[in-house]
Amino acid sequence: MASHVYTAAALAAALFLAPANAQASPQAALPSAEVTTAVDDVVARYELPGIAVGVVVDGKVRQWEVRGETTTGSGERVRRDTLFKVASNTKAMTAALLARQVDAGLLSWDDPVVKHLPGFRMHEDWVTREMQVRDLLIHNSGLGPGAGDLMLWPEPNHFTREDVIAGLKHLKPRWSFRSRYAYDNTLYIVAGEVAAAVGGAPYDVLLRREVFEPLGMDGCRIGEWRVADAGSVAAPHVTREGKWAARLDGEVVTDMPMAAAGGVRCNLDSMLRWTQAWLGKDGNGSGTDWLSTQQRKAVWTPHMPMPLSPRMRDWNGSHFYAYGYGWRLSDVDGTSKVAHTGTLSGMYSAVTLLPELDTGFVILINAEAGEARTVLEQVLSKHFTAPGEKRTVAYYADELARERSARHSTPAEDPPVIAADARASASRSAVAPGELASWLGEYRDPWFGDVSICASESGVRFQSVKSPRLSGPVLDADGRLLVDFDTLESDADAWLDFAQPSAAGGPHPASPQLTMAKVDPDADFSYDYEDLHFQRIGDCAGR
Repeated sequence: MASHVYTAAALAAALFLAPANAQASPQAALPSAEVTTAVDDVVARYELPGIAVGVVVDGKVRQWEVRGETTTGSGERVRRDTLFKVASNTKAMTAALLARQVDAGLLSWDDPVVKHLPGFRMHEDWVTREMQVRDLLIHNSGLGPGAGDLMLWPEPNHFTREDVIAGLKHLKPRWSFRSRYAYDNTLYIVAGEVAAAVGGAPYDVLLRREVFEPLGMDGCRIGEWRVADAGSVAAPHVTREGKWAARLDGEVVTDMPMAAAGGVRCNLDSMLRWTQAWLGKDGNGSGTDWLSTQQRKAVWTPHMPMPLSPRMRDWNGSHFYAYGYGWRLSDVDGTSKVAHTGTLSGMYSAVTLLPELDTGFVILINAEAGEARTVLEQVLSKHFTAPGEKRTVAYYADELARERSARHSTPAEDPPVIAADARASASRSAVAPGELASWLGEYRDPWFGDVSICASESGVRFQSVKSPRLSGPVLDADGRLLVDFDTLESDADAWLDFAQPSAAGGPHPASPQLTMAKVDPDADFSYDYEDLHFQRIGDCAGR
């Protein structure tokens, strides 16, 4: 956390007081060749399979740019009506749904969660009693980053929303409730179920009725839908052996437990309508009637301070950073910024609003391209907040490359850094069942469920019951065990650490235990293996 602690009131004042040097509307600058060039440059620099970008100024769509293919090699071009996963940009939509319900008198932000979901439980009873609806949206639960995300990803899996909510009581907090910011997804699942409970309909039905339909966002999908009926659909892409590889949907996209945290897909046109709605126009001419001024302010009020990074200070002259209801709030070059990003299974998105400039833009990328998103979002922001700087994609990409190099450099006096990715080890090899005879069996974690570690045709295999994609061979890497998941990238691999504790108060050993950890310590926090604590519950089937 940053060393300074700001009150919500002080942060709100910082956000909503117009700076003395606020710039005039940049409407005359659009459409802009600089925006076109920035999109072209980021596509070239990062060899993106596809991208869609749009800009809203003074309530109107002033520019849009689309490039590439929905699926690399398919020949199907990205269009304005191509569906992309917006991932965590869904969170602001969930917050808006709840805000509509507050407007309708169905709930209050300070309602205890248990008022609407009596079965809701956190690990500590006092947190269960005290957690309010607002707390579900602002990442202040005390849980570690991404706690419980293995119930949501990788997709598809067999977890339900009921499983996610039931699992929360087993997730031990890392910090005290409301003491600091740590990003989570699981409590947004709870928020979606609160909305369903007070709205009398499933989350997906409510989101369509209360958000998509009144705003004219007919190019959005949530819940279960058929790919053939959706028109143009972008496939997520990940890198394999230096090339983009697509991960295609099946015929039907099923409803998923993580819907309220990141399950929406939209096309560019609908995301631009979403942008217009927050800048004061909903695209259908009804202005702010869709949501009251009071709730618009509540959603954009800074509720939880966030760490202000050196990059934000250096690049944008930022002075504060905080989380509202589904939005990140900051200042950039003396003007307010309201934004969020989305990251999910080979799809990256960004929505950026500059309310005092009556400007916003959307970035949708069908690839695992976080750096590309960061660079393009920065260039487009600066185009409006500091047009005189003229800093390019190459400038910011090179800055990120220097940051990366500095992180990975090691002073000579420090001990050598051991490569995190043991997959590259020449000594990596399959493990014979006899080598793990004392550890083979069925294991259970109280929130993740059951896994088996049993003999297979090629050695030993780790197999998850509720998350089938978290399955793969157990390997030996320089004397340490890891699981190499079949369908995931190398950064998802996990160490396996077995232990044979003694039973409390007696000489006989208790059941074997298993803990896990990321092979790559810099891997996405959603691979929250460190929160897993398995205990052996039986022999392998057929043993």
